[in-house]
Amino acid sequence: MARLAMINGRIAASVAVALLLLAASVESSSSLDYAGAFDKCLQFFEAQRSGKLPADRRVQWRGDSGLTDGYLQGVDLVGGYYDAGDHVKFGFPMAHAVTMLSWGVLEFEKEMVAADELNRALDAIRWGTNYFLKAHTQPNVLWVQVGDGDSDHLCWERAEDMSTPRTASKIDTDHPGSDVAGETAAALASAAKAFRHYDSQYADVLLLHAKQLFSFADTFRGKYDDTLQCAKKFYPSASGYQDELLWAAVWLYEATGDGTYLGYVARNAESLGGTGWAVREFSWDNKYAGVQVLLSKILLAGGGGDYADTLKQFHAKAEFFMCACLQKNGGNNVKTTPGGLLYVADWNNMQYVSSASFLLAVYGDYLAESGDALNCPDGQVKPAEIIAYARNQADYVLGKNPLSMSYMVGHGDKYPSHVHHRGASIPSVSAVSDTVGCMDGFDAYYNSPGADPNVLHGALVGGPDGNDGFVDDRCNYQRAEPTLASAAPMCSVFARLAAEPAASGASSPGGYNPPAPTHGQQGSPLEFVHTVTHSWTKDGAEYYRHAVTYINTCGQPITYVKLKIEELTGPIYGVSATQDKEMYEFPSWLTRLDAGDKRDLVYIQQGGPPAKISVVEYKTG
Repeated sequence: MARLAMINGRIAASVAVALLLLAASVESSSSLDYAGAFDKCLQFFEAQRSGKLPADRRVQWRGDSGLTDGYLQGVDLVGGYYDAGDHVKFGFPMAHAVTMLSWGVLEFEKEMVAADELNRALDAIRWGTNYFLKAHTQPNVLWVQVGDGDSDHLCWERAEDMSTPRTASKIDTDHPGSDVAGETAAALASAAKAFRHYDSQYADVLLLHAKQLFSFADTFRGKYDDTLQCAKKFYPSASGYQDELLWAAVWLYEATGDGTYLGYVARNAESLGGTGWAVREFSWDNKYAGVQVLLSKILLAGGGGDYADTLKQFHAKAEFFMCACLQKNGGNNVKTTPGGLLYVADWNNMQYVSSASFLLAVYGDYLAESGDALNCPDGQVKPAEIIAYARNQADYVLGKNPLSMSYMVGHGDKYPSHVHHRGASIPSVSAVSDTVGCMDGFDAYYNSPGADPNVLHGALVGGPDGNDGFVDDRCNYQRAEPTLASAAPMCSVFARLAAEPAASGASSPGGYNPPAPTHGQQGSPLEFVHTVTHSWTKDGAEYYRHAVTYINTCGQPITYVKLKIEELTGPIYGVSATQDKEMYEFPSWLTRLDAGDKRDLVYIQQGGPPAKISVVEYKTG
């Protein structure tokens, strides 16, 4: 709590100055309701609950379901969460979602208290951990899935009407699954730490199971989808189990302070890939970036002891991830859409946006507390700038994007109304009590052009394509389906931003400003598209943030350019200054701009008209 207060104090004091130096694409967000988004995010987890629902539930259109899960196997597997728009309980991504919810509570407890949402966040975690305790029936046995993905996906029916097989699958010593056992250990360990001051007895139980699961995962090594074919098609462990072993060990160290676990990480840093993998994604499958950020926190706080040298190697990899997200990693950046959204994959890209935004937020706070900055190949980034970039991603999600579309259902005036989600698309059992059969749902609701009768508040859909396009179509499962793994990290980002003082000034209506071309000089090889994306007042002076996209319109690759930028009154990013006054060149990492390609530069202007940009010299080849 004291640490969080210190972080908030430092960030609040530096925000005004940091805005003048902002290199990230960021807009004022004073009009966005982050607290409301956080609340809706938690509502999504309530809507995904399986089992006997509490009488005081907020999502009234949901009812009890899955009440016989595990019965045929002689085990109680009632409870837990449905994964996405279907009704399978996939233990691997469910455990990761619980880990991320717990990490969010640990980092932003103070902010959640201020929003009066801490109890709801802990309830969301407990709903998952209670299920994992049931599923961990013996030290070396863990039930990791309930439901059959193939048969489930052939039906479109409410959870309350389920008619598909509720097959349950487990891992054991003969069928190992170090990945899912390790992630479940991480979920229980992180939750144990989150509950420590609120329910110490429960925390002790969680920690006992976490230790057993880690021992099981480490002793009997193997990928769970190598033996469980039901998992291979839907949530295969593409990155292997090594990252989960490190992930679980780090969380056990966090929960216990036992140096044995940190020693395990240090000894196995190379063999398990922790210091070898430089990654540009963090997800339910690939945990390396999360491991690297957690270990960086220990190092930045002056910890590590005999393992400090190894932690420095993890820290270097964490910085690679941060710089790649911030577009300051040379040629190794995460791709972005034209509207500025991080873009990792076509299928459910929003999960990567959510996870990256979370790591950016916590890492920015770690640096603020330690008094450090992030050193990237393309320049130094201060903590407030990192937080600002995370805010930029969150703002895009909530509607500050080219379509002015909120990709969180129920937030704002325009959001997806044809979500790929069975429960949302079929009237509630309280409205239509008759059973909706497997194929009846397809005929009457899946292909219906009508909007969802139940608003799935807080659902984070898969999001737009690489060009910021989005089709609000229930059949568009790649982009219109929400998942637990997508929602969990972004929940905490919203909590963090809700407590951050909004930047002064105001953006234009709608947030995102579609660019308008400016007229360059006759015969110029570049066309400049100029946008004012942000304005604010400091010490009585007006400041404007200008984003300029330059496009190669000459029909040939450009290998060199010299720009003259006149009447510039503030800092500029995205070009390199020369010894000649007002003259700039491509940044050192950009050696070729192909025909039709475009790049961005950003500058801050104090009052007055925008700077004048013209091409003085260029070469093609």
